[in-house]
Amino acid sequence: MIRLHNLRPRPGSRHRVKRLGSGESSGHGKTSGKGHKGQKARSGGSLRLGFEGGQMPLIRRLPKRGFNNTAFHKTYAIVNLDSLNSFKAGTTVNEQLLRESKLIRGNFVGIKILGDGELKHGLTIEADKFSESARVKIEKAGGSVTIREARTTAPEVAKETEAETAKPVAKKRAAKKPAAKKKTPAAKKKPAKKR
Repeated sequence: MIRLHNLRPRPGSRHRVKRLGSGESSGHGKTSGKGHKGQKARSGGSLRLGFEGGQMPLIRRLPKRGFNNTAFHKTYAIVNLDSLNSFKAGTTVNEQLLRESKLIRGNFVGIKILGDGELKHGLTIEADKFSESARVKIEKAGGSVTIREARTTAPEVAKETEAETAKPVAKKRAAKKPAAKKKTPAAKKKPAKKR
């Protein structure tokens, strides 16, 4: 039976500390396990992962082939249900409110609500995605779920506005034709003087 007088740490959880620089006889004196001179022997001197002394590193020598989904990856701001308990019952929780309360920050495509924890009271939550467990728990607590409309990206908005502005301009140009210019008689050239 474990009592205060026979408590022991788990075997292997505690071990002898390596005492550096405490005399040559300690086995870790003099150079303290860092070897002789060189960049790695200096305090604060360390090399980044994959550094090959200025030589072209392996990661850059190898060819890059195939498809990578990184450029098309969509990041969502994740919010769990237990962090929404700070809001009062009946509150409409949207992106602006979440940003003000510092629950989400930075740039993202949308907001996703996950079902970690329990919701204590009913809230109206506006987000882009909900997990199935989160949806069930919100409705069970007397709240409601609102899925936000897909936001148009900046380039699409720009194209739409350009298309709208281009149409009336084209009509105006078609309506107003430039008047025909009157031909002015060309000035007669004076004969060159004979010398």
